[in-house]
Amino acid sequence: MEALTDEEIRELSSHAAEIRKTIVEMLAAAGSGHLAGPLGMADIFAALYFRVLKHDPKDPEWVERDRLMLSNGHIVPVRYAAMAHAGYFPLEECLTLRKFGSRLQGHPEREKLPGMETTSGPLGSGLSQAAGYAYAARMDGKDFRVFCAMSDGEQEEGNTWEAAMFAGKYRLTNLTAIMDRNNIQIDGNTEDIMPLEPLRDKYEAFNWHVIEVDGHNIPQFVAACDEAKAIREKPILILAHTIPGKGIREIEGDYRWHGTPPGKGPTDKIPAEKQAEVFLQELGK
Repeated sequence: MEALTDEEIRELSSHAAEIRKTIVEMLAAAGSGHLAGPLGMADIFAALYFRVLKHDPKDPEWVERDRLMLSNGHIVPVRYAAMAHAGYFPLEECLTLRKFGSRLQGHPEREKLPGMETTSGPLGSGLSQAAGYAYAARMDGKDFRVFCAMSDGEQEEGNTWEAAMFAGKYRLTNLTAIMDRNNIQIDGNTEDIMPLEPLRDKYEAFNWHVIEVDGHNIPQFVAACDEAKAIREKPILILAHTIPGKGIREIEGDYRWHGTPPGKGPTDKIPAEKQAEVFLQELGK
C-alpha cells in the first residue's frame, strides 16, 4: 500500500479527534467505564477502521472481511465510537453505553452487535482466540487477516504466552497482534505491579516479528500494518507505545483514570462536576 498523503493523514487525525470526543460523551452519559485506554487507542482505531481493515459496515458478516479481536474488552468504548463513525450504527446510539438492554455493554458481546467478532472481558484470552481463528482460516484456505488488540497489563496472564508459543510454532503469518503499551493498569504502573520488560525480546524469543511504533503516529502505524502483510514466516506483533488519556493533558499518563469516567475521577485538578466539560473543551482545541 502506498504511503499516506498529507490529506489522508489530516482525515485520519480528524476521525481520531472525533472518536475521542465521542468516548468522553458516552462515558459521561454512562457514569461508568474506562477512559484512559480508549483515549490512548483512538489514533490506532481510526487507522484500523478508516484505512487498514478490509471490512464493510453495511455488511458486517462479509465472509472475506478482516477479523479484529478485542482482547482488552474494557477499552471497547473506542471500538464502539470508531464503528459508529465508520457507519456500523447511528452515532447517537453511543450514548446508550452500559444502559440496560443496550447493545453497547461495558465489555463487548459478540451476539449483540454485528461487526463485533468476540465477547471479551477476562484479560489474557484474546490472543488465544485470535491464534485459533488464524490457524483455522489457514486450514480453510482463507486469505483475510486476523488482528488482535490487547493490553500490556494482560501480558501478566499465562494464557497470553501459551497463545504466543502456539502462534510462533505454527508460523501464523496471517495474525497481527497490536499491543497497547501504555504502561498502566488499574492499580498503578505496570513496571511497579509486575515488570513486563523486555517485551520485544520476549516475543522475538517466541518466534514473532516485532515492529515498534509510536501509537499516536498514524502514518507509522499504517506503515507497520503494511509491513506485516509482507512477513511470510512469523506472526507479527505491533508494539504500540501510547499515552493513556491522550488528548487531555490533565489526565495523560495518570493510572487513576484507567477505569474512571468523567465526573467520577480524581478531583485534585478538576472538580468532578466540571470534568466532562473541561475534557471536551480540551479535545476541541
